[in-house]
This record gives sequence, C-alpha cells and structure tokens, in this order.
Amino acid sequence: MGLIGALHEILEMVKIEYTDFVMLLGPLWTAFLIGIVIGWAWKPKWATFGQEKLNSSVSKALDLSSMPTSPARSVMSPPLKGFSSAPSLFQGYEAWIINNAVHNAVQKRLSPSPIEFDDQSTSQMNEKKSDVVAQEDVEHLCRLVDMKDGGPSWIHMTDRSTPTMTNQAWRRDPKIGPPQYRSRTVYEDVTPELVRDFFWDDEFRLKWDDMLSEATTLDECPTTGTMVVQWIKKFPFFCKDREYIIGRRIWESGRFYYCVTKGVPYPSIPRHGKLRRVDNYYSSWCIQAAESRHDNGQLSACEVQLFHQEDMGIPWEIAKLAVRKGIWDTVKNIESGLRAYQKQRALGGVISRPAFMAQINTKISLEYLKASAGTDVSSQTAVVTASDDKPFGGNIRNLIIVGGSILLACTLDRGYLVKTIISGVANKFGNAGKKSKPK
Repeated sequence: MGLIGALHEILEMVKIEYTDFVMLLGPLWTAFLIGIVIGWAWKPKWATFGQEKLNSSVSKALDLSSMPTSPARSVMSPPLKGFSSAPSLFQGYEAWIINNAVHNAVQKRLSPSPIEFDDQSTSQMNEKKSDVVAQEDVEHLCRLVDMKDGGPSWIHMTDRSTPTMTNQAWRRDPKIGPPQYRSRTVYEDVTPELVRDFFWDDEFRLKWDDMLSEATTLDECPTTGTMVVQWIKKFPFFCKDREYIIGRRIWESGRFYYCVTKGVPYPSIPRHGKLRRVDNYYSSWCIQAAESRHDNGQLSACEVQLFHQEDMGIPWEIAKLAVRKGIWDTVKNIESGLRAYQKQRALGGVISRPAFMAQINTKISLEYLKASAGTDVSSQTAVVTASDDKPFGGNIRNLIIVGGSILLACTLDRGYLVKTIISGVANKFGNAGKKSKPK
C-alpha cells in the first residue's frame, strides 16, 4: 500500500491523470502482445495448438495475389478488454505491421534475382579484373622462356646443385631499367602443380620468406584466377620498408604453367610515407615437369624458369653485387620452404585461399601461344660467360666504401640522382683501390 501511495504522489506531482497513465502504457502493452504473437508463430514443435490457423493468417497477409484492397485484420486480434480507452493506437500499430509486410513482399517481387544481377554486372567486373594481367603479358613471358625477346645477351652467374635441386642463374643489363635476372631450377620429386601453388600461397610464404612481413589480397577474379595483392617487405632499419602492389595470373597449357606477376597501379591504396612503393616490378615463372637425375629419365622432377626485375630504389651496381653474393642462399631458402610446404600438403587439410586461386587457370594452346608471341620466327638471345665480374671480397677498403654507399643510399632515400652520385663515388674510389693494389 505504501508503494501505491508513493506512486499516486508522483503522479500528482507531474499532474498526470490516471487515464493518461494508462494511455502512456498502451504502446508498451501493444509491443508486449506483438511479441507474444511472434513468439507463438515461432513456437517449438510440441506446442501445436492453433498452429495451422496462425500460419494461414500470416501467409494470407503476405500473399500478393490474395491481398484485399483494404487492410485486413487477420494478423492481430481485436483490442483486449481494458484497452478500450486507446483502440485507435492499437489499430495504428496493426495497420503499420500489415502495410510493412506488404511493402517488403512487393519489394522482394520487384527486385532482381541474384542470377539476373550476376549475368548483368559480374561478367563486366571480371573482365576489368582480368585486364590487370592480359594476353600480352603471357606472350612476353613466352618470348623470355624461349629466349627470343630481342633483348641483350644473358651473362652466366652461377651453376650449383644439391642432391635434391640444381640451379643456374644469369643476368643482363638492358639499355633502360634495372638489371634483369633469369634462373633455371629443377626440384626433384615434386609436381608442377604443387610448385605452382607454393609460389602463389602468400599465407605460407610468410612462414619461410624472412623479408615478407605482410601479404594482403586486394582483389580477385574467380573466373580467371587473376589477383591483386599487396606485399610489405622488411628492409634494414636505416631503409624504408618496401611496398608492392602486384597483379598476377596463371595460364595453363597441358602441364606447362605460365605464372605472371608484375607491379600494377591501384589508386584506392594511397602511398604511405613510411613505405617506399616499388612500381617497377616483374617476376614471372614457367613451371613444367622435367626429367629426374635419379629415376632414369622419368618426369618426376619439376623445372622452374624464373625471370625477375625490380627497382628497389638503391644503385643498380650495388643491387647487382648483393644479388650475386646472396643468390645461392636465396635459392636454398626457397627450396627449404618448398619442402616444408610439400610435407604440409601431404598431411591434407584445407588449402589457403591464395593456393585455391592458383588452381584457377586460363587454358591456352601452346602452339597458339608460341605463334602469337612470334617465337617461331625470332632469333634466339645469346648467352655469354661473365669475364669481368671478379670476386669482391679481397679488398677491405673497397668493401668499406661500398658498404658506406649502401648505408647512405638507403638512409637518404630521396631519389635517383643522389644515389647515382653515391654510386659514382663508390666506383671511383673502388677503381682507385684496384690501381693502387700491387700486381
């Protein structure tokens, strides 16, 4: 009784009549009843009382073909006793629910189906994504593989092997752009399909590639397998980390896989002040089955021809020195990652999304590819043996000078001109050191 008296005192203070208080609670009771109706419509199987009647009334309210011209009172029951003071409020909620259901049903009928949407727009989006890496790119790779691209001669660098792998590497210096590298590696006891997936699998690459710190898929085409990915590579603390926006796609001809990756523009990803974007980037493979050294000529090995070129923003002469000194360690690290990937795939399980995309290839006839690339009429690029690439470890003074040049080039990191000057100074002092060396 004390609680009721206190409630009456509060009502008198704010000057609310008792009937007004009931009107205030009307919407709350209406919402409560709506919840009961909806809950009863979704009742469990053991509550069967009145199920058919409620289902039929709801279906009639949502059926456009049998919808009456005036709003029907089939979803909600008439106002209960005790709410006679607010019948218009209850009727307004009832009419709103019915009209909203009708509106949703009409919108569902008028909106295009997912199949119609796919037919009209998805094909156009896929075409735009496929243009990122196009037919001329695989033709260019075909000319590189057949050594009929019309470029300068390849200079032999290394020829080394292990019991499970052999590798050869070449370099050449085009008239315009950074040095180009070519390698041929044969991996024993592995299939071309596994090697194809391995090079595409960015999730697993993060485990074995020490330089790669981030890998993100920006876009993909489920029809052609074309992808656009973003890589962030770690550089020494005195250099900016490098950012790569890479478009990639695979063409298949039998068990030949032409895998093209190259730098592409992507305006929606702005340049970041803490990263240096590498725009000039090209790295592509031709993967095929090869004869094994151990199985009497059986095609149980895999040959990978790699063609690589990029401008990382350091003097090219210094970059060539770094590649020549570190190429064998890089090759061994790649094989170590491949063997770990081979063991993981042998265990089964779900493959990553990038590896799945590697299996979506564009089919192409090898004869048609070679004809369109013009390799049947072009002259072959020459291969020469290096004669002036002398070892660079004997002169301590030269080592200090070049090391300092690398440090300055990466620290300044402000353009090609500064780095060219630094490289020229390093070459000048290096040549002076050679002249002063006693014969």
